[in-house]
Amino acid sequence: MQQTAIITGGTGGLGAAVVARFIAGGWRVIVPWVNEAELERVEQSDNLVLVQADLFDQDAVAGLAHEAGAELRAVVNLVGGFAAGGRLHETDVSELEAQLRINLTPAWLVTAAGIPAMLAAGEGAIVCVSSRTALEPFSGGAAYATAKRAVLGLVDALHVEYHGDGIRTNAVLPSTIDTPGNRAAMPDADPANWVTAEQIGATIFDLCSSDFAATSGAHIPVYGKA
Repeated sequence: MQQTAIITGGTGGLGAAVVARFIAGGWRVIVPWVNEAELERVEQSDNLVLVQADLFDQDAVAGLAHEAGAELRAVVNLVGGFAAGGRLHETDVSELEAQLRINLTPAWLVTAAGIPAMLAAGEGAIVCVSSRTALEPFSGGAAYATAKRAVLGLVDALHVEYHGDGIRTNAVLPSTIDTPGNRAAMPDADPANWVTAEQIGATIFDLCSSDFAATSGAHIPVYGKA
């Protein structure tokens, strides 16, 4: 049996590195996509299945789980968004709603769709990406910090509900990730201390492996040298 993982956001700057790590580890990987231009970031492999899917559509998400099949053993939720601006009284509630939607809704739907296969198998792993900002907010990022803190709430709830069934749920909390997008957005910053996508990918892979069968409900910092 070949273990299968669903990795959302797998065509992104972080996601491509996570997908590569799982494929190198012998996993079959299901990657949903929306923007065709991003597919070039993902290295092609016989163990890679690309599925066009809207992760806000419950039927489309169910299709991902069907594609993964009975061998599904991991759900990795990388989809998220970032926003920063004024302080809370200067920020419209629509920004909060947008941040909760992008950072929480796909994780909720994809995880829910993947759980039945893992319950049937009696084992599995779920990893969600939060942020250091969830623990250390910055002025102007209240909506983002709130949404990323909500991700930790989801992880804690999943741990309580499914740990007894052999399904482990953990969160990783990156600092600034060294991706082409972040370098372009912050040209004056020094990325030497940023955490790399490959480092995060290795951590996520380990959390989904049997070597970490005793770890669930953890909020794991992946800060690099920052």
